[in-house]
Amino acid sequence: MPGGTPSADGRLHLYPYMKTMVLGAGESGTGAAILSRRAGSEVFVSDAGRIADRYLRELTEHDIPFEHGGHQLARLLEADEVVKSPGIPQHHPIVRSLRSAGIPVISDVELAYRHKGGSRIIGITGSNGKSTTSALIHHICRHGGIDSALVGNIGVSIARQVALNPKKVYVTEISSFQLDDIRDFRPDIAVLTNITEDHLDRYDHDLDNYIRAKFAIVRNQSPNDFFIYCADDPVTTRSLPSFQFLSNPLPYTMKRELPRGAYIISDRMTIGGQEPLTMGVQDFSLRGKHNQYNTMAACLAASVMEIRKERIREAVTHFESLEHRMEKVATVRGVVFINDSKATNVNSTWYALESMTTPVVLILGGVDKGNDYSLIIELVREKVKAIVCMGTDNTKLHDAFRDAVPYMADAGSAEEAVSMAFRFAAKGDTVLLSPACASFDLFRNYEDRGHRFRKAARDL
Repeated sequence: MPGGTPSADGRLHLYPYMKTMVLGAGESGTGAAILSRRAGSEVFVSDAGRIADRYLRELTEHDIPFEHGGHQLARLLEADEVVKSPGIPQHHPIVRSLRSAGIPVISDVELAYRHKGGSRIIGITGSNGKSTTSALIHHICRHGGIDSALVGNIGVSIARQVALNPKKVYVTEISSFQLDDIRDFRPDIAVLTNITEDHLDRYDHDLDNYIRAKFAIVRNQSPNDFFIYCADDPVTTRSLPSFQFLSNPLPYTMKRELPRGAYIISDRMTIGGQEPLTMGVQDFSLRGKHNQYNTMAACLAASVMEIRKERIREAVTHFESLEHRMEKVATVRGVVFINDSKATNVNSTWYALESMTTPVVLILGGVDKGNDYSLIIELVREKVKAIVCMGTDNTKLHDAFRDAVPYMADAGSAEEAVSMAFRFAAKGDTVLLSPACASFDLFRNYEDRGHRFRKAARDL
């Protein structure tokens, strides 16, 4: 029973029949199930929790059998291949059983790569900045007339996009968890924004394991591909000699001029090449030093795609920032409220604070992933007048910052945190939600946290 999937070039790509099991029925799992079904596989979906109604409807519409509320290991062991959702850790007993049985376990990006046909993939990974960089690359591609989709962690899964609405280019935000389960996946352009300590609980609290996961994005690249990376990121540059890759390196920096790649010197960006692109950073729509790095990475990817310089310049000038990423949501009696809920690690919060030019009331907290708050202590002393801790256990935050700020308080909800922060703030101050932590103690996810912060601020 051969099957196939349509690609952007209109051809049908056929694959042999196989029995595919999908672990997890969120966005990536459901997308993988739909793609596998359209490719002709016999598909079964298994989720330990309750599958959301929208995904239940889709599985039913595509005639895909499923179970939820637990896993039938015996049925899963009948698989020829298993697609694992990135949220399921490698040490999960079901995953260990599958691997012990010799059953291949892959990620949704690996599956999508197999079925993409002649389309190209721009893959973006990194500890910080990957969502903004991905969105900006996609914005430039569309402004440049390229038929592209923004997929991966930032929204629609790449597998769903390939199955239901194929494009010529997939701008794909990729997590280290997805890269853990690739075999042949090869992006035409790989972007590594930076590497900082994040998700170490999933990597045995060993930074080297996390570094290897990130560098997997270049593992299969060929001499015809490109690797864009930040030459100012110490972990990336220190790790480069440890990894062999065949693709063309394109670094970007703020410290020196480069013959290839990109650099910013004296507030002017230059994208190298036979006809360099230059523009002043004052024309960037995104503010802050961290966004200058993101913009360089995006412009390098666009130049590799041979988008006209004028189009790149226009797109960078008019790009709007992402929801939940340094998003100005309200101004109340002269106090500005900024939603940076997507800052789920300390380094992201560092970048947010670094860009602040007014006194800050900072809302921190959530699920600590082994955070080292000493990384932001000096910025907190310099810029923060009060901290509101928003989590179920704020002990570590109080221990870290009690001597750095004059005022600290605890809140059990977004509404309470906003109310407290507003009382600490004065006209001309900024209330900044930049939690440095995951959101799962009080909220469904960082989007839920950001939405509730935004509503509470506007309700003031």
